[in-house]
Amino acid sequence: MTSPDPRSPLVYDIRVLGRRAGTMDESSRAVRLADEVGTEVIAVPAGSTLQVETRLESVLEGVLATGTVESVARGACVRCLEPVSQPVLAPFQELFAYADRAAHHHEVGDDDEDQYVLQGDLLDLEPVIRDAVVLQLPFQPVCRPDCPGLCPQCGALLADDPDHGHDTIDPRWASLQALASGEGDADGLGPAQQQPQEKRN
Repeated sequence: MTSPDPRSPLVYDIRVLGRRAGTMDESSRAVRLADEVGTEVIAVPAGSTLQVETRLESVLEGVLATGTVESVARGACVRCLEPVSQPVLAPFQELFAYADRAAHHHEVGDDDEDQYVLQGDLLDLEPVIRDAVVLQLPFQPVCRPDCPGLCPQCGALLADDPDHGHDTIDPRWASLQALASGEGDADGLGPAQQQPQEKRN
């Protein structure tokens, strides 16, 4: 397991807690995001600022990290493909176990593979924050709830032209339209194909 970088703004030194249950430390940090966080359709871009409010509380098993992260996600509307910008407010709460406690649970067969473990005096909050942000992002972002999307025939933006439409004819009615316009008869023959009728006295 790679040791956390103490210079990272999302790595916290827990020595201030002194491993005394009930001790708390609160902090507020503005963190510049190195890599984007999100999905293929919407994400908080790299270089964005995360406002992270954190409370670290010493408990018997380790350190309980609670807080919120705020930022702005950007992406594209899944209906019309126009740009989407959405504020993100993601709460988080996670227990970081002391290494000796985690080792004990492992020995007695009561370990949790997804459990976060403290590495020395450092607590790396980055994976917790990334997961918290992703959970708050919409699965299918839209620019507005009633976005009409794009015309399926020509791709025009329907929001700009609510009356947009195309004259389409069901192929099953094409022959009837030809009759109505004088381009055919009931047998499907055009004027040039029809036989002359004999003149009667």
